[in-house]
Amino acid sequence: MENPSAQKLVNKIQLDLFKNGFNAEVLITDLKKLRAYALEEQNPVATKAIRLTYEHLEANGAFLIPIPDDEPIEEDEEGNEVVAEPKRSAENDMESLDYLLSLFTDLTNKNNILDLREYNKAFIAF
Repeated sequence: MENPSAQKLVNKIQLDLFKNGFNAEVLITDLKKLRAYALEEQNPVATKAIRLTYEHLEANGAFLIPIPDDEPIEEDEEGNEVVAEPKRSAENDMESLDYLLSLFTDLTNKNNILDLREYNKAFIAF
């Protein structure tokens, strides 16, 4: 995100996770604030990713989405390529959450947007 306040908020969220560990309530509150910045910047992919993230946290009390695979394509019995189902994490995936948050710091990077879209698909499939 380009807004300096949004950048500071992302850094604050990541620092809180590192120093204080996972706290769903604080994280949800901060993500709702961050979503307002994404709305201002009119970035629908980021806005949706933030909303799906805090809705996932509200519903599960944990972050259970793994980092998207670089190669999410598999082959079926006939050798046809099919998109792999996203794997579910059995426990809080802090590395994935930190990675997701880092994607918001540079929304001009097309790879970050692609990964945000993969996260969005994984949230919806969950």
